[in-house]
Amino acid sequence: MANTTMEEFEALLNESLEMDTPDEGSVVRGKVIAIEAGQAIIDVGYKMEGRVDLKEFAEPGETPNVSVGDEVEVYLRSAENARGEAVISREMARREEAWDRLEKAYADDARVEGAIFGRVKGGFTVDLGGAVAFLPGSQVDVRPVRDAGPLMGLKQPFQILKMDRRRGNIVVSRRAILEESRAEQRAEVIANLTEGQTVDGVVKNITEYGAFVDLGGVDGLLHVTDMAWRRVNHPSEILAIGETVKVQVIKINKDTHRISLGMKQLQEDPWDLVAVKFPLSSVHQGRVTNITDYGAFVELEPGVEGLVHVSEMSWTKKNVHPGKIVSTSQEVDVMVLEIDAAKRRVSLGLKQTMRNPWEVFSETHPEGTEVEGEVKNITEFGLFIGLPGEIDGMVHLSDLSWDQRGEEAIQDYRKGDVVKAVVTEVDTDKERISLSIKALGGDKFADAVGGVKRGSIITVEVTAIEEGGVEVEYEGMKSFIRRSDLARDRADQRPERFSVGDKIDVRVTNIDSKTRRLGLSIKAREIAEEKEAVEQYGSSDSGASLGDILGAALKRDE
Repeated sequence: MANTTMEEFEALLNESLEMDTPDEGSVVRGKVIAIEAGQAIIDVGYKMEGRVDLKEFAEPGETPNVSVGDEVEVYLRSAENARGEAVISREMARREEAWDRLEKAYADDARVEGAIFGRVKGGFTVDLGGAVAFLPGSQVDVRPVRDAGPLMGLKQPFQILKMDRRRGNIVVSRRAILEESRAEQRAEVIANLTEGQTVDGVVKNITEYGAFVDLGGVDGLLHVTDMAWRRVNHPSEILAIGETVKVQVIKINKDTHRISLGMKQLQEDPWDLVAVKFPLSSVHQGRVTNITDYGAFVELEPGVEGLVHVSEMSWTKKNVHPGKIVSTSQEVDVMVLEIDAAKRRVSLGLKQTMRNPWEVFSETHPEGTEVEGEVKNITEFGLFIGLPGEIDGMVHLSDLSWDQRGEEAIQDYRKGDVVKAVVTEVDTDKERISLSIKALGGDKFADAVGGVKRGSIITVEVTAIEEGGVEVEYEGMKSFIRRSDLARDRADQRPERFSVGDKIDVRVTNIDSKTRRLGLSIKAREIAEEKEAVEQYGSSDSGASLGDILGAALKRDE
């Protein structure tokens, strides 16, 4: 009997030794036999027990869910530790289980459920039912999320973007799920929209160029130029976030699912009545809305703006920035110059509402009027003088002096000098005013030679004796008689025959108003007198000598 018992015991021992014990590093099934000191004691069979912290049985943010008698899977890290217990882990078992499940989902491109439980550099950590994944910040939502607090611990679907079991890396996206559902929602909403349809929407976001309006799951762009017929500098002028607005669907792009919206299309177009309200050449008051390098925009009424080109801003300020002439929000009078209804453009004039200063000057300062002004500029061809009405007149070099060359006379003037001049011509079309300084005292030469004609005999006074002739003066005008013109006979053509102060009769041979000189000759006077005497008292072949003829003529005169 005893022998039999020993044999049975030996058989049972061999049998127990031959039984397969689980491999370390594998997942085994065990039973919770007790819970004490925050740990669950688990019998994994094979006469092995181990301990697992209760927190390993809890989902992120939840309380542990485990009771005595529960059967659970754990990861066997080591069959025996120093206390003779198995080293087991529920968390590692869940991870292995999760990886198997996640790899299948990744292969099938299926969604997985998880919860965000922590924040790390560049994003968040997500528990996918035992496996920890990385959620990049850019993949949290379709738009940047400032506060991710409400999303923490919330069970929600994710899309696996990338996974590497060997390295233990998983990258997931919440944004991909949202975009997919959003795309479905957009497609449904867009399918029910038609171009030209009027819908209600809520302003979600405002930018520099417009506003995004939620049409019930899909956003449309309301561009700033489609908000009102008038100029809108910034959308916030007429819209606020959260406001409900009535808009018209202008365009739907079926490929990109982009929707363009408009508000002004629901209002009457003010351009329909522009030609009637603002006829050509009519003057209206408007408000300056914008200033550019090339002109200023003036609002005639809400929705109707016209451009005052820089060339139509001032009669006198030619090369000045428009901002120096008008300012934003200023009320100004403008004239309608041109209307292009097709291009929705109105050309306006500012200077046309004021009189042309050249016309005013022409009326108030006829030719011959004396004016006084400051030398504004000196150029190589003359002086520019400031005149009433902020305009300039020009004194040409040739109008500076009777006696000096223009290049010499201009040296006597400086910028800022106040000078007097006479108006000689006003050309309103070319906006030119010609002035003369030398004409201030009248034309002395013209006055002096007014009654003198070519061939006239005049009396002059000798003012200087020179080797080449004599200088003489007539009514204040200087002239020069050359040696060859001093006498008919060569022997008498000597300047020294005359003295300063002598009065002599001369014949006028030429009147040059350009050089302001008289051509004078004693010789020509003598020849003319001889010819006249011969005609009156005989001919050269009558036998009478020249002396007899001249003697008779002298006696007659006496």
